[in-house]
Order: sequence, then structure tokens, then C-alpha cells
Amino acid sequence: MRYRIAAAVMIAALVVAANARAAETRCGWIENPTPANWWLEDAENTWTIMTQGDDAGEVEGMELISDISEREYVRTNGNYGYACACMSVETDGKDRITRILSFRQLKLAKCRADKALKFPG
Repeated sequence: MRYRIAAAVMIAALVVAANARAAETRCGWIENPTPANWWLEDAENTWTIMTQGDDAGEVEGMELISDISEREYVRTNGNYGYACACMSVETDGKDRITRILSFRQLKLAKCRADKALKFPG
């Protein structure tokens, strides 16, 4: 009986571990060109965080993205624009950020110096 309980606990732990998504660190241009439109462009992909009118709604952890205009950023449309940042995120493995775990805004020079990043816009 003990072995069955131990086996059941181990199987449950493996199932939980298999379903857990690993955090990824993504660094690049964080873009907010218009209200409720956010994405991150890193060396690998353009990651959609949220788009206006999207049924998916706001991504968990969105509140961790501070007001990017309070630090170095480029204004492109009124109060909207882009900045350089690193984020710890979970993704769908394709092109969407599904959860934000942390956000750190960097100096624009950091992204400008990264040859692997495309210029935003």
C-alpha cells in the first residue's frame, strides 16, 4: 500500500512538472505604439504581449511593466513609444508572451548596440 501511495505522489509530481512552463529571459525593444498594444522584439522573434481588442485580455503580470516614459524611451506617437528592456516571461513557444514574471528597463544604448536586434518600427 505504501508503494502505491508513493508511486501516485511521484506520478502526480511528474505531471505537474511536465505542465509547468519554464521562465525565459527575453531582452530587446519593448514597444507600446498605441493604447493597449504591447510587444517585445528580441533577437529571435516579435513577442505579442497584448493587442487592443484581443479576446485574450491582459497578460498576467502586465502591472510589472512600469511607465516606460519615466526612463529612457523614444516617443513615437504622443505618449506612446518604445524602450529597451529585459523581461522574465512565459511564452506559448510561438509568438505570444503568456505571463510576465519580471520587467527591467535598460538604457536605449544597450539595445542600439545589439546587432541582433532590428530597429523598432
